[in-house]
Parts: sequence; structure tokens; C-alpha cells
Amino acid sequence: MTALLHIAARSAWNRRGTLALVMLSIALATALLLGLERLRTDIRGSFSQAVSGTDLVVGARTGPVQLMLYAVFRVGGATNNVKMESLKAVAAHRAVAWLVPISLGDSHRGFPVLGTTPAYFEHFLYGDREPLKIVQGRAFAGTLDGLYEAVLGAEVAEALGYRLGQRITLSHGLGGAGGPEAQHGDKPFTVVGVLARTGTPVDRTVHVSLQAIEAIHLDWAGGAPIPGMGIAPELARKFDLEPKQATAALVGLKSRVAVFNVQRFVNGYEGEPLLAVLPGVALDELWTAVGIGEKALLAISGLVALVSLASLVAVVLAGLNERRRELAVLRAVGAGPRQVLALLATEGALVTLAGALLGAGAAALAVVGAGPWLQQRFGITLLAGAPTPEQWGLFGAVLLAGMLASLVPGWRAYRLSLADGLSPRT
Repeated sequence: MTALLHIAARSAWNRRGTLALVMLSIALATALLLGLERLRTDIRGSFSQAVSGTDLVVGARTGPVQLMLYAVFRVGGATNNVKMESLKAVAAHRAVAWLVPISLGDSHRGFPVLGTTPAYFEHFLYGDREPLKIVQGRAFAGTLDGLYEAVLGAEVAEALGYRLGQRITLSHGLGGAGGPEAQHGDKPFTVVGVLARTGTPVDRTVHVSLQAIEAIHLDWAGGAPIPGMGIAPELARKFDLEPKQATAALVGLKSRVAVFNVQRFVNGYEGEPLLAVLPGVALDELWTAVGIGEKALLAISGLVALVSLASLVAVVLAGLNERRRELAVLRAVGAGPRQVLALLATEGALVTLAGALLGAGAAALAVVGAGPWLQQRFGITLLAGAPTPEQWGLFGAVLLAGMLASLVPGWRAYRLSLADGLSPRT
């Protein structure tokens, strides 16, 4: 066996130029396959942790996925709002540690506007229980003096080129379009803070206080401005701006053991029909609906790997004609057909192993090198840890496929007769 490996290695080295290109193609295919698997795993983890540290999301009774879509991902709209009295009743439950109401329905140049309280910046967590960080400025005050203050997500600030102190106006509705009648231009907001990038819907959200949402709608009714009525920004502070309704609420519990108890309390609340969902369960359900793209990426990278292995077969088969005399000499000195087959199969396995190891190393270096950039630019956290079971499986599949592919030229050489290699070529 040792002699066979030595001969295979020497033979491969004599054709190192051609085989190096094949090895490089296998390495690239392996790096692509393992890199996409790592990216898929970590993106799914980030997706599933778009909100963490929140035990329940409470809203009007609807489907769990729909509730998560508009409450967490700012997609679509709520069928109904929730009364603040109902949310106060939930907050008063003995197992509830905190409750943060959120209000949606307005936008700014296509980006959703979220009305909430200053506690949102304290309790909202994402990823591996990462808190929100303000990289510029501060959070809005949540008081009447700081009524028209806004905190921007990283994507909003970058896309629109906003900076601290800049004045912005909000639009009624989620589209951000419409004429002057759809604008809240009479009550401009001042940018007082910009959040760090998180890779979650927070990045594309404008955050204001719940009182501010009430203030800009004082002279509105039924989704339209009241004709002939206009309340000045300063005068709005004299009105009762305590919100009467909210779109949904994020709830944190004192102990996760009580999560199902609180969920039953909310779902059975008699004051109005409410729904409480566990974010992790609903997000996993949502991923199954939108995660078909990951399978397409894996299929594409798998095809690339097959093409690389096919090139290995093609190169070895093409070189068989030139190696007919070499193989015949091996046969003449006592090597049997099975040993010739094993020789070529071993050569293919060595090339595949070298390419797969090179590709795995390249994928690991890419994760380490590109991880900080992806975190800063897109909020995607790549974990530079030990390979996942799926990655080990893909690595083994590449090796197995390479070994099976190398049997094709080996079988072709197995069938060559001794006289075929020693006879003059025509």
C-alpha cells in the first residue's frame, strides 16, 4: 500500500501543472460549498434572532406569522390595534417583567416609522442577546420637551445621508408617497441619534416616541387631515398625548417557565381578542416559508462541485492515452489490473483530498477575514468556530464524490490490455 501511494504521488507530481488546475477548481468548489453552508447557517441564526430577549409578542388576534411580519419585520399592517388598557393589564401580570408598546403605520421616504418608549432601547435585544447601541447622539427623551425627536436605524441614516440635528418630516401610511395631504410636514422631527447596524429591521426604521405619534395625528381623523384644522407643533404639547392604542407590544418575563401561562392569559383575555406568540417558534415557521433560497444556493454550489469533479475525470481520461505505455510497463513488471485501477483511483483521491483541504482552509480564512466587514456592512455575524455537522457532511460528500469519480479512468485503465500499451501507436 505504501508503494502504491508513493507511485501515485510521484505520478501526480510529474503532471503537477494540469492536476494543480484541477485541484484549484476542486478547492474553489469546496470553498464555495462550505462558505455558503456557513453563510446559510449564520443567516438563519440571525433571522431567527431578529429579536431575542423578548419572550412574547402581543398583538390583535391574527396569524402568528402575520403578527411577526408587521411587529418585527415591519411588513404589512395590523388588522386592528390594541387598547393600551389591555396592554397595561398584560403588564400587570405577576410574571411579566417589562412590556414595551410599539405603534406602526407611518413612514419616512419609504422607511417605516416606529413609535415606542425609551424602554425600547433598553429591552430590545437581537442576535445573541445583543443590546441596541447608539453610535451617534442619544435616544429620544420621551418627554414633552423632546417631543419631536427621532432616532434613525443605520440603513436609514446611510441611505439618506442624514446626520445629527437634521430635520425630517413623516408621512402618513407605510408607502411614504402621496401628496401634501399625506404628509406631516407641519410637525418636523430632529435627528438626535443613530443606531449601530444590527442586520435586523431596526436598521431601516425611524424611531420616535408614542407621544409624538399622537401629536402628529391630533388634527387627523379617519386616516386623513381634518379640513380647516391645523394644530401648531408647540400647541400640540398642551393636549393629552397619552396613547390610547398601540399596534403591538414586546413582552419580557421574569422567568421563561411562565411563558405558556402568560400566553394563555393573553389569548384568553376577555377585554378584546389578543394573540401572544413566542418569537422563536413563529420565526422558525416563517423561515420555512421564505428559506427556499438557501436550498437554491446549495444546489448551485453543489453543481459547481460536480463540474469540478467532472473536470478531474476528464483530465485523467485525456491523459490515459499518453500514459498507455507507462501503465503497460507497470503491467509488464508485475502490476495487475486491479493495482492499476487502485493507482489511478488513489491519484484521483489525493488530488480531491488536497483540493478539498485547500478549499476548507480558504473558506475558514474567508469567514475570519470577511466576518467583521459583513457584520459592519450588513449586520451578518459569521461564527468562526468549529465546522458544523452539515459542513462535515458536505466535506465528506466532496471526498466521496471525488473518489468515485476517479474510479472512472481507473476502470478504463483496468480494461486496457498489456499488448495495447506496448503496441506501436497508429
